[in-house]
Amino acid sequence: MFGFLNVYKPSGITSHDVVARLRKITGIKQIGHTGTLDPFAEGVLPVCIGKATRLIEYLADDKAYEGVIQLGKATTTYDREGEVSKTSDKLITETELLSALEGFRGDIEQKPPIFSAIKLKGKKLYEYARAGEEVDVTARKVTIYKLELKDFDYNRQQARVYIECSKGTYIRSIANDLGEALGCFAFLDKLIRVKAGKFTIDKAYPLDSFTKETTEQALINPLNVLDYKQIEINESELAMVKNGMRLKNQGMNEAETVVLTYKGNLASIAEIRSGEFIQKKVFI
Repeated sequence: MFGFLNVYKPSGITSHDVVARLRKITGIKQIGHTGTLDPFAEGVLPVCIGKATRLIEYLADDKAYEGVIQLGKATTTYDREGEVSKTSDKLITETELLSALEGFRGDIEQKPPIFSAIKLKGKKLYEYARAGEEVDVTARKVTIYKLELKDFDYNRQQARVYIECSKGTYIRSIANDLGEALGCFAFLDKLIRVKAGKFTIDKAYPLDSFTKETTEQALINPLNVLDYKQIEINESELAMVKNGMRLKNQGMNEAETVVLTYKGNLASIAEIRSGEFIQKKVFI
């Protein structure tokens, strides 16, 4: 079994729980996910089956989310699962909210939540947080391609937003930083990932729907999600690919990454160097 699954991860379990469950269902150990979703979050979780785990670095890594931000309180984790750390009675208008959101579009600097799995000096940040140790978390540059206010409930002080962003963006941090910018504090109350690269929520399968049989039916051919130029090779070229040999470049750009296919199947990932296709990863 070789390919990808578009899994809808429910709230309340970890991304690793999803992988463990699929390993038990399929009997395949070589399974991994392409990007962690927080336990309280739900939505699209691309999962690699078999040799597809070697393709993670070649998948598009842009993400899209829908989230609900609760104004008036801050929490230790920047989401609803943390302890309330700050409160405010200040009521925010929709006009003020729209104005503040302007500062969160494009390239921005954000500090990851202290309750996150990012490593610092060999330890995960949440390990420092649980031990009560203070650490200086370095801000990182991320890109917010699109940020829309979909709905605002003034009485509840809740904002529903849609965000398209680069890899490594913490929506929890956006919620917290937005609250700071507005002077009222805020935390992320709900999060749904609606897109991860070419995997979208409308085509995701609920985790509970998977059996060994349905897993095979839901398996996605890697060629359908790899966003690189695909080149069909012939039988003699296939033999060369299997042996890791170089093929002649067919007039393409230097250093370009391409996907070599044979009869509709992934043969290899190759890179053009010095006028030749150099095999990076062979799959056939």
